[in-house]
Amino acid sequence: MGRRRRPRERDCAAQGARRHCRYLAECKLVAFPIGIYKVLRNVTDQIQLITLANNELKSLTSKFMTTFCQLRELRLEGNFLHRLPNEVSTLQHLKAIDLSRNQFRDFPEQLTTLPALETINLEENDIVDVPVEKLAAMSALRCINLRFNPLNAEVRAIAPPLIKFDMLVSPEGARAPPP
Repeated sequence: MGRRRRPRERDCAAQGARRHCRYLAECKLVAFPIGIYKVLRNVTDQIQLITLANNELKSLTSKFMTTFCQLRELRLEGNFLHRLPNEVSTLQHLKAIDLSRNQFRDFPEQLTTLPALETINLEENDIVDVPVEKLAAMSALRCINLRFNPLNAEVRAIAPPLIKFDMLVSPEGARAPPP
């Protein structure tokens, strides 16, 4: 009996819709591999979840966003991202995005244009200000996690009466536990 081999990128595509390439997490990627676009070109409209967690990504390209425009969930936690491309607005079916443990200083306001977005995780970034009014206007939004961000007092004060979703925040001055 031989050893089981770990699936590779092209195997992922063959597994059909609602599968994701989980091995793209924790691979020390600094960019999305160009070869993956070619491998997945015939099934990009079926891919609903991509996990690129715990890599070394500093940015995502507009091509990434427009190629995988049918995504329902995007997991990018634990990278070095500080902004999203404007083309994130093409992700009209996105329900959840995890951007925790990155380097965002500004809230990625493009997310407020996504009609299906239910969950935003921005825990452990450096965000001070949040567009509360724009978030309040998002009809599908159910939860936003802003724990361990240095949110200003104004956001903490004006958000609760305006929002109809769960906004998770840490006590003022709280720090994230060491990894």
